[in-house]
Amino acid sequence: MYCVLKIYTMKCRSCGFENNDKAKYCTKCGVPLDQPPEPQVPKESNNSKYIIIALVVMIIVLAGSLAFFAYNMNSNHVENDNVSQNNSAQQAQDSGSGSDDVKTQQVSSSQAESKSWQSIGRYSGSGSGSQTINVPSGKIMVKLSAYPIKNYATNHLYVKGSNGAGGGVDWGSHSDVETRSDSFEYTSSSDQTFTIDYYETVSWEVEFFRYQ
Repeated sequence: MYCVLKIYTMKCRSCGFENNDKAKYCTKCGVPLDQPPEPQVPKESNNSKYIIIALVVMIIVLAGSLAFFAYNMNSNHVENDNVSQNNSAQQAQDSGSGSDDVKTQQVSSSQAESKSWQSIGRYSGSGSGSQTINVPSGKIMVKLSAYPIKNYATNHLYVKGSNGAGGGVDWGSHSDVETRSDSFEYTSSSDQTFTIDYYETVSWEVEFFRYQ
């Protein structure tokens, strides 16, 4: 009869060798069997190194860009301040040199505002006829009006100048018997001769004005 003996072993946690259960150290690697094996620290991969290098490069580039931007902003600010100071000085100089021109313009404006239409001749009459008058040069305005004799179709008042300027009023056979008026303006550098022609009027009036 055979007897089978069961031998207990202890597996090394470091190398996996099976040792006698009473052994204190691994027969193969010498590591104590009653202590857990030291954890293996994985080696850093090459990819991690590349990532760290790339991050460092990006940080350096970003810092350089920020420094360059800040320098340009400061330079532009100083340049703009100098330009503003030069513009202010130039404006002050122009303002001082142009004071006489401003005064001249103000005087001219005052003179222009003081001008108005001034009467230079007033003529009136009745019936039929004509008369000639002389009108001085300048900017001239003529106002005229007339009232006709009743039941005449040829009643009129016409004013015409040697320069072609003119105006007038007339009535037809069926027109109302009423006062009619007209006016016109012209500008001439020389004196002009005007003819006032009137026919079958109860009254008429012509007045000349010059802008002065």
